[in-house]
Amino acid sequence: MIFRRSIIAELTSTASAVFTVLFTIVFSVGLVRLLGQAAGGRVDNQAVFQLLALTALTWLPLVLTLTLFIAVLMTLSRAYRDSEMVVWFASGQSLLAWVGPALRFAWPIVIAIALLSFFVSPWSNALIEASREQFAKRDDVSRLAPGRFIESGGADRVFFVESVDFTGGKVRNVFVSTRGRGREGLIVAENGVIEVAPNGDRFAVLQKGRRYEGVPGQLEYRTLEFDRYSIRLESRPDQPIGERRAKTLSTFELLTQPTPTNLGELMWRISAPVMALLVTLLAIPLSYTNPRVGRSFNLIIAVLAFAVYINVLNTVQAYVQQSRLDFGVGLWGLHASVLAIVVLLFARRVFVHRWWPRWYRRRRGPAA
Repeated sequence: MIFRRSIIAELTSTASAVFTVLFTIVFSVGLVRLLGQAAGGRVDNQAVFQLLALTALTWLPLVLTLTLFIAVLMTLSRAYRDSEMVVWFASGQSLLAWVGPALRFAWPIVIAIALLSFFVSPWSNALIEASREQFAKRDDVSRLAPGRFIESGGADRVFFVESVDFTGGKVRNVFVSTRGRGREGLIVAENGVIEVAPNGDRFAVLQKGRRYEGVPGQLEYRTLEFDRYSIRLESRPDQPIGERRAKTLSTFELLTQPTPTNLGELMWRISAPVMALLVTLLAIPLSYTNPRVGRSFNLIIAVLAFAVYINVLNTVQAYVQQSRLDFGVGLWGLHASVLAIVVLLFARRVFVHRWWPRWYRRRRGPAA
């Protein structure tokens, strides 16, 4: 009992140090990226720290999972290097005896990862998306600066507005000159507003105005009065609107709207706590250190195994979102495979010690 308490205490101490380092790295990288986006005018510079805090919440499940893995791995590796495992095995204990203390240490963190993945991360993503959309909408309105002629990026339209309400995203007394297909058009309207379509396109919706269209040099012009007229300001077909929207939906909405994109996002949320539990068990057999090979060899293998696990999970999620793989097969098939690898590694360390049994090596002779 005393030894198990000391194991949990050491795991907690190591996990605290690892989490501090990992969170500092993630926080620094996120801060640099957001500052670059703010300098480029893609995010609001007054909301950088708010976005940084929300982004950090979305990264917490992965950071905590990696913390669990590294903490168990480093603690057992140190026990191997300091010959504590020799004493452990000589006293009649096996490697399986570490499973209990490791899971007792990990279960509160696994529950926290589940809560973050199912509830906190969707809330954070929704606030981040709302902030970005609000800034993008305000940025589109700011392009229509009052009292100035503003040319569009394609040089086929010129905007002029008398006044702009940046809070409500409204413009008043609008003049638009358009050119295309050999014809010119003039649009005048009393007021307008900026709207965002579901696919991400942004429109200037003009209200109560007229449109004049014709060919320069000819007397034939067409006049059109309208109550509502939409002009597309910006098209963003390259952005994954569906995937971005799925991250902002609650878990209940993902369950009630089982589209392929939503199922892929739901798979990731379920996989977060399951992966944390499996990598905790995986770190126990991977922590074995052979002094003749070197102290860092097992760490390299363990980090590569974790990276492969994450990459395969992302690939399976993409297949589920593309309807190329069934949701149940993608979710439980991957984690069942990892669980089988964990059992195999435990069997090798506890029962076999080598990949081939002794009776098989005797039959094959010295070459085995």
